[in-house]
Amino acid sequence: MHLAVQAAWKYQGLAYPNPGVAAAVALEGKLVSIASHEKSGSSHAEVLALLKAYEFISGKTIDFDRGNAFLAHQFLRSLPSDFFAKCTMYVTLEPCNHEGKTPSCASLLIDLNVKSVYIATLDPIPSHSGGAKRMQDNGINVHIGLLQQEANELLEPFVIWQKRAFVLFKLAQTTNGRITQGVISSLDSRIHTHKLRSVASKLVIGGNTVRIDRPTLDCRLIGTKAPDIFIYTTDGDNIDKSIPLFNIPNRNIDIGDSLDFLQAPSLVLVEGGEGMLRAWQDKIDWLLIYQAPTLNSKRLSYNIDMELKTLHHQNIGDDLIIWSKKI
Repeated sequence: MHLAVQAAWKYQGLAYPNPGVAAAVALEGKLVSIASHEKSGSSHAEVLALLKAYEFISGKTIDFDRGNAFLAHQFLRSLPSDFFAKCTMYVTLEPCNHEGKTPSCASLLIDLNVKSVYIATLDPIPSHSGGAKRMQDNGINVHIGLLQQEANELLEPFVIWQKRAFVLFKLAQTTNGRITQGVISSLDSRIHTHKLRSVASKLVIGGNTVRIDRPTLDCRLIGTKAPDIFIYTTDGDNIDKSIPLFNIPNRNIDIGDSLDFLQAPSLVLVEGGEGMLRAWQDKIDWLLIYQAPTLNSKRLSYNIDMELKTLHHQNIGDDLIIWSKKI
């Protein structure tokens, strides 16, 4: 389960509006696969883990799009009824009990005669829950609560954006905490940022950053639609609308200082420097820090007092990314 939780963090936020979830499959005590839910509307973690387990056990490679949940469910149900009978599944969130953009994972695990399922935490959405009981009622050994605290931390953004905006402040710095004009993060980190931008409901940027840096704020590194923008400023008239930021098709740009949009369920990504961090510190839920393995003599930094709790950290390219929240 620990490995599954770690795997889920790699896609934290990227499956919005779905939660970060991962699953692992063990065959007679031997770990054979781990997979994470990668994108809303595509196969869930349980399905991807089962497909990987099939490849490991059979020695064969599937020849269809594993992200297509309906094809994946159909294929797994076509296997001999005892193929997964000696397998145990570990999943960070209760397998879904409902039919939506994808078929029910609880129903699939029942049909596959999986021996046991360990669940870290139950689904907080009533209309999605009930998978654990359904599996128990159909003879699967179900265990609930393994690493529940860790799974609930992983699930926190999902719970928040059911009710209002989940606000994620993204910042990049050197190892000694400096901010420099130009590129700080590695290519892998920048790709990760563009993936977050691509799923965010809105990207917020400060007026001074727009005036000085004249950014584009697109998703060119992954070739997807650029995010909608909110320029946070009290001086909206002093914004040059000829810069590339305003020349991207199918993008909505709002300018102002009203934050009423934060009341709507959504994922809001904020990018900026010290000024934005100060202005938004009471509205931020989590911070995502990209730390480059460099030292810099520049004086510019995030000069602010804020005590944080580290939720997770991992390497991405040459950088370290740190998920944290205010204490």
